Amino acid sequence: MRATVRASAFAIAAMGLALLAPQTLPAQAPAADGARPANGPPRMPQLKPDPRVQQKSYTLPTGEVMKYTLYVSSKVKPGVPAPLIVALHGYGGDSNFIVRDRLVDLAEEGGYVVVGPMGYNFTGWYGSPVILIGGGPIKPSNLTQLSELDVLNVVALAQHDFDIDPNRIYLMGHSMGGAGTIFLGQKHSEIWAAAAAIAPAAFMMQPNEKTLLEPFKEAKLPLMITQGSADNVVPPAGTRTWAATMKELGVEGEYIEKTGLDHGTIIGPSMDDIFRFFAAHKRTPPPPFVPPRRPGAPPPPSAKP
Repeated sequence: MRATVRASAFAIAAMGLALLAPQTLPAQAPAADGARPANGPPRMPQLKPDPRVQQKSYTLPTGEVMKYTLYVSSKVKPGVPAPLIVALHGYGGDSNFIVRDRLVDLAEEGGYVVVGPMGYNFTGWYGSPVILIGGGPIKPSNLTQLSELDVLNVVALAQHDFDIDPNRIYLMGHSMGGAGTIFLGQKHSEIWAAAAAIAPAAFMMQPNEKTLLEPFKEAKLPLMITQGSADNVVPPAGTRTWAATMKELGVEGEYIEKTGLDHGTIIGPSMDDIFRFFAAHKRTPPPPFVPPRRPGAPPPPSAKP
């Protein structure tokens, strides 16, 4: 795939954007942290990375360098399969936005490898419908495909570099990343052992909740959703519809609404619940394929008469 706009690793805090309703924003040229780009709202300063994480990168076939964040627990040992968490940042954040603080604390305790993809750029939406602030065309036109591809590439990199347990790969995300969690969860349900969406900004995927949640049920993929009751960016009333549909369809999972928390303050307090949820779920791989025996053919050597 050929991209027409170079990926941006410049970050803003997602809480600084008044994402109150579905809108669009034209692609923006790179701007210094805190500067106002040619179009759209000013960008807030980048949060300093958690000192415990690593800054990594790889190169797309287009020649664009993609950054991602990596944390490896000291309990991860060579030759011992480790669980993997894929953490998706919110609108305007970079790969460090969510891989920090309490998430890193619990990943260390639980022996996890954690990767935070950029998602191609800071407004990629991970394959889910793009919501941009301001107005104008989506650039590049294949932004959603590139954002989804970036996530899958980073998963593959983690599996290449570490001994990852294929039955304990978990997906989580906040806001835009929460929408991406629902989208990538249902589209690639064969990968994940469980998924968790924090205040998912999944406006453009409503009212298709049933269509998007059916694959969770069919794949027996557990889903947790957390939400702050005081969130005025992703209002809880909308998130409750996802929870109601989960219950209606019989999707295994939990909905947790925390009183008094808003769009930003919900992140840290969600982590203990999410790690508890992940630890309780391990993917059950499908049984190995056994080709049908031709009529009259002798039984396999290992089969008993």
